[in-house]
Amino acid sequence: MTSSVTSTKHIAELNIGRLVAEPGDARVAEFMGALDKINGMGKRMPGFVWMAEGSGEPGTGNTENNIGNDPKFVANLTVWEDVESLEHFVFNTVHKQFYDRREEWFELMQDQHFVMWYVEPGHKPTLDEALERLAYKQKHGDSDQAFGWSYIKEAKLFREKSCRPVAAE
Repeated sequence: MTSSVTSTKHIAELNIGRLVAEPGDARVAEFMGALDKINGMGKRMPGFVWMAEGSGEPGTGNTENNIGNDPKFVANLTVWEDVESLEHFVFNTVHKQFYDRREEWFELMQDQHFVMWYVEPGHKPTLDEALERLAYKQKHGDSDQAFGWSYIKEAKLFREKSCRPVAAE
């Protein structure tokens, strides 16, 4: 649980999940209806840098960033100035209410589905790059190349407020 990265780097994160139903289904309607609000709030948070965007259509969030042409398999890819900014958004905003209820909308995934890594300021990772980082973490475990919350000593809210393990970290 260490990190040798300087504070000049930004942090990228990929969180993938598989919805319990396709995006238009009533079983995921509450989640889908909140995406624009949560993503919009995230974009206004101190420390937010960039988010991979979907079509921009209301109620779709980034769900067009699906994996393997499976509309139920969605990805969220963002870049933040630092771990503390990302952690604050995840655990100290309305996002936490949805985080706590993720098992209502997402299947329990057996494989790891969340990864973070450091990037140079200005870099906007692609979904393919992010999936490579996730695969690296799955194969090698936490390292400076790809890691989860527990690898970062600065991640304090994660230790206090996360409720693991369920559908999406």
